[in-house]
Amino acid sequence: MRDADRIRIYARERYVVPARNRKEQRFSIKTGDVVREMRLSGRTNAVCSALKTRQFRQQNDLTLVEITGPPSGQSTTVTYTYEFLDAQPSPAGQDAWTRLRGALKDVFAELGGGEAYLRHERDNFYPPKERE
Repeated sequence: MRDADRIRIYARERYVVPARNRKEQRFSIKTGDVVREMRLSGRTNAVCSALKTRQFRQQNDLTLVEITGPPSGQSTTVTYTYEFLDAQPSPAGQDAWTRLRGALKDVFAELGGGEAYLRHERDNFYPPKERE
């Protein structure tokens, strides 16, 4: 896994998710905090780059509203301030497993429900000869 991916995942878990759970509309991430917490000494540029990417913003439904720090934009003092695009987290937007929930609901309904489907499969698991 690339450093940029690890940084984006860390920022999501450490900053984005808690801010969303607290129902904050706006929150900030200071580059120096991420560098220190992830022990990325000498990788300040990588942290700055990862935190301002479109990919990070899209994955977390964010808009970047402010960048404060030196003109170079590459320092541990750079702070990124984000706002959530949606007021409430999308119920299916948490992870891949959550998005799959209920995916076969209609299929099982056509077969008489999940219990009926499983019962039928268990009853017919062995060929007719072996069942007797």
